[in-house]
Amino acid sequence: MAAVLACGPEAMLSHHSAAALWGFGVERKGVIDLSVRRHCKVRRPGIQVHDRAGLWTRDLGTRKGIAVTRPVKTFLDIALELPENRLERAINEADKRDVIDADALRKALGDRAGEPGVRPLRRILDKHTFRLSDDELELLFRPLAATAGLPIPLTKVMVNEFEVDFFWPELGLVVETDGWRYHRTPAAQARDALRFQTHTAAGLTPLRFSHWQVKYEPAHVLDILTRTAARLRG
Repeated sequence: MAAVLACGPEAMLSHHSAAALWGFGVERKGVIDLSVRRHCKVRRPGIQVHDRAGLWTRDLGTRKGIAVTRPVKTFLDIALELPENRLERAINEADKRDVIDADALRKALGDRAGEPGVRPLRRILDKHTFRLSDDELELLFRPLAATAGLPIPLTKVMVNEFEVDFFWPELGLVVETDGWRYHRTPAAQARDALRFQTHTAAGLTPLRFSHWQVKYEPAHVLDILTRTAARLRG
């Protein structure tokens, strides 16, 4: 608060300091990041001033009575300064604290094409929000299964009272594919665990792939299918 007041009414916390105030688990100790919507001549030890005359009103907020960049802008600012693993942890923290969920963050990026920070955020978020249609999924997955030496599977059938995407009864293999939401609800996580446990207890081998993996990481999917098929035949 003292740093914001020292730089005048157009100042607000931003970057790492805004992330710390929002509770994203990100902080740069020893330096307070401020953005100012006009040229600011104030220079104080321990304060990093960013001249941001172009900040939009939608980027301005308050938390605990302190002026601060809103969560979307804060993520755009820190996306260029953090390695991918730390940025992903910050997104998790924001979701866990109900500040902003990953789906809302991904949607907000659609209105900010060309802004710095959009690309690394999209790269992380798209892996967890990407979804294929059923026809696209089957079109991409079936050739991978065939290349792995698997026979034609049953699709969208009930197994142990759960609908599964692909099933090879002669091998006892179940494959589920999922357009994973970034943050699944506790109820969804519990149901996923129950499916896995039920199939395993029945002597089946359950595998799970994301739609992102099927489309963009087919070599990994093929490797897992090939090794699993070999083990089950062996």
